[in-house]
Order: sequence, then C-alpha cells, then structure tokens
Amino acid sequence: MPEHIAPAPSRVGDLITMAARSLRLTSRNAEALLISLTLPVILMLLFVYLFGGAIDTGTAYVTYVVPGVLLLCAGFGASLTAQTVSTDMSSGAIDRFRSMDVSGAAVLTGHVTASLARNVVSTALVLAVAFAIGFRPVAGLREWLLAAGVVVMFVLAISAVSAVIGLLARTQEGASGFTFFMTFLPYPSSAFVPVDTMPGWVQGFAENQPVTPVIETLRALLLGGPAGSNALLAAAWCGGIFVVSVLLARVLFHRRVR
Repeated sequence: MPEHIAPAPSRVGDLITMAARSLRLTSRNAEALLISLTLPVILMLLFVYLFGGAIDTGTAYVTYVVPGVLLLCAGFGASLTAQTVSTDMSSGAIDRFRSMDVSGAAVLTGHVTASLARNVVSTALVLAVAFAIGFRPVAGLREWLLAAGVVVMFVLAISAVSAVIGLLARTQEGASGFTFFMTFLPYPSSAFVPVDTMPGWVQGFAENQPVTPVIETLRALLLGGPAGSNALLAAAWCGGIFVVSVLLARVLFHRRVR
C-alpha cells in the first residue's frame, strides 16, 4: 500500500478521534453550547405564547411551528462548527494534526459529526418542550424515522456549509457573523407563517429557498398530508448543498494550509 494513503481503519480512527475532540471543544464553550440548545426553545415559546394567538394556520400554532423550530436548532448548532473550524485554522492546530498524518478530511468530518451529535440533543430538547406545551403529531414509527432522516440530511448540509464558512473566516467572530445568514433562513419561509400571507416579493423567495421544502416535508410526515414534490426538492437542495460544500471545503482547506 502506498505510504501516503492511510489504511481504512486508520482513517476511521482519525475521524472518531476528531469527532470526540470537537465534542470536547464544544463542552468547554459552555456559553455558546447553552445558547445553541436553549435559544430555539425560547423562540418556540415566544412565538407560541406571544404571537400564536394572532396567527391563523388552520391548526394549533405549536403544531404548525415545531417543524420550523427543528431547523432553527440545526442553524444554531451548526454555527458552532464554523467557529471551531475557524479556530483550528488560525491556532496552528491543523499544522500539528498534519505532522501526525491526520488528514484535513478527518478534521472537517469530525467537526460535522460533532455538529450532528449536538443537534440530536437540541432536537430532543425542543421536541420534549413541544410535547409539554401541546404538540400532538399523528406520525407512526415509519414517519418518525423518515422525519429523523430529513432532519439529519438538513443538519449535514448546513454543517458542511458552516465548515466552509469556518475555512473562509479568519476569526471566530467573523465565522459567527457569517453564520447569521444561515440561522436567518427559516424566517422568510413557511416556518412561522403560511407563505401565502407574505407580500408577493417575499413569497417568491420563500417558495424557492431550501428551508421551505424541508419544513413542508417534515409537516407532511409528522402531521399527515401529502408531501407532494417537497420531499424531492428537500433531498435535492440538501444533497446539492452538501456536495458543493464538501468540494469547496476541500479546495479552501488546501489553499489555507499551503
């Protein structure tokens, strides 16, 4: 086997090690972790109890809003990925890893895997609070598993984008600022109000951005009803974003470490 190609067990071991390291880094950033876990819950409570009575969605507002809040979780959780990647690139950690023959792919994949783990916790927290305040889905086991797959697909896509942002940004503050645009995307979508209640020029954007078909697919799975073309659109958006982000991350990483 050529010396520059690590055996498969070694690559898997590097990935596990880097994911565990990223989780440890997250646990040490208690303030950011607390915000990413609790802010989606606070926003859900805010919308349900302050604005829900004034918004007609044809169903209990908490039932309508939960799928969108789940994607807010992904955005807040993924923002930590951008910050930790940026820190690695600017602190000299990558040089140390390369001296130990740890690939850049393992480092970045570790960050994305840690993001997925964080989002599992935040999603479970949001669902627990949602059930406590009246969320009543009609999904069976199959629909729950499919919904979990949709959330994982979205988390992987947005975490890959965050890794790219972390490679572009030179500081943690810059990385955090760039990720604001990702966390903003659920708002001009069908997350909190029906798209047809928005001004016409906003509707065009809301109907043709990646978050809306993901939310509508989750609603169809959890609350019943046809997903229509939304499931295919959600898969196409998430798959396309993930592939493009991986390719960009590879190019950017090699440029940063030359």
